[in-house]
Amino acid sequence: MTLTIKYEGASVELHEIRYFLAVSKTRNFTRAAELCNVTQPALTRAIQKIEEEIGGLLFSRERGNIHLTDLGRLMEPQFAGMIEHANTAKAVARRFLRLEGAQLTLGVMCTIGPLRFAGFLNQFRTAHPGVELTLVENVPTKLSEMLLQGELDVALMAQPGGFAEPLRTIPLYEERFMVACAHNHDFAARNGIRLVDMQGEIYLQRINCEYRDSLAEQLEERGVQILRSYRSEREDWIQVMVAGGMGVCFLPEFSALLPGLLTRPVVDPAINREVCCVTVAGRRWSSPAAALINALRQYRWPPGANELSRSTA
Repeated sequence: MTLTIKYEGASVELHEIRYFLAVSKTRNFTRAAELCNVTQPALTRAIQKIEEEIGGLLFSRERGNIHLTDLGRLMEPQFAGMIEHANTAKAVARRFLRLEGAQLTLGVMCTIGPLRFAGFLNQFRTAHPGVELTLVENVPTKLSEMLLQGELDVALMAQPGGFAEPLRTIPLYEERFMVACAHNHDFAARNGIRLVDMQGEIYLQRINCEYRDSLAEQLEERGVQILRSYRSEREDWIQVMVAGGMGVCFLPEFSALLPGLLTRPVVDPAINREVCCVTVAGRRWSSPAAALINALRQYRWPPGANELSRSTA
């Protein structure tokens, strides 16, 4: 690959700069050509080309005595700095491609429980210790927007009906929706909660639940009326109120639960969501992003109750 550098209107290629520095070091065109592994005529032509581009002589060529001109002495530190910057850039690129010092931004839907991902994150860190991973939490609509704008490398999320083009999904795992209640609630004695059982229940709404509207529609289709009490974006606030006996709520199966909370699966009908790795179709992945996506694909996610029952059936 040829790298061309623009300097004060002059166009100089990187290998030509190296030839100049070799001559400056050896004060001999023959030895400089040997150092650069080129023929002496090729090196001489390159030096002449630089002089033509710069607009003045860089070396004084006296018989048996080659030394830098005033212009050559002026340009030597400039050219040396260019080589140093180029070498630094190459080193940074090599470290990045080897996943050393690479940075990734992973969007995570705010309703995904951290317990589900602790094992994966630990495994990925062990396999790729040089990758610095930043987790950004938000709702699916905002994460989708950030993906399209290039603010995220990858996102982990779920959405009823899937995601529109140009977003592309890689399914990771499924999880059931549960009803959360206090230990002294009537639901605590049951193995599963039908949607019709929600009739008349005081309901505490998780505003950031991406299935909020879908769950409401299914309740409405069955003529089930719930008593809406509190709404909050804070998952922990809702859970504290549920544990305090102030009502019930829907929660994904792998949510991190606060003490004092019980969960029972939604049955008749069972309601599941599919958590996916989401990327932008047609966008080329960097080496760190490709490593993360491959790790997400290959990771053996701990099975949920549905998967366990299918595997033992």
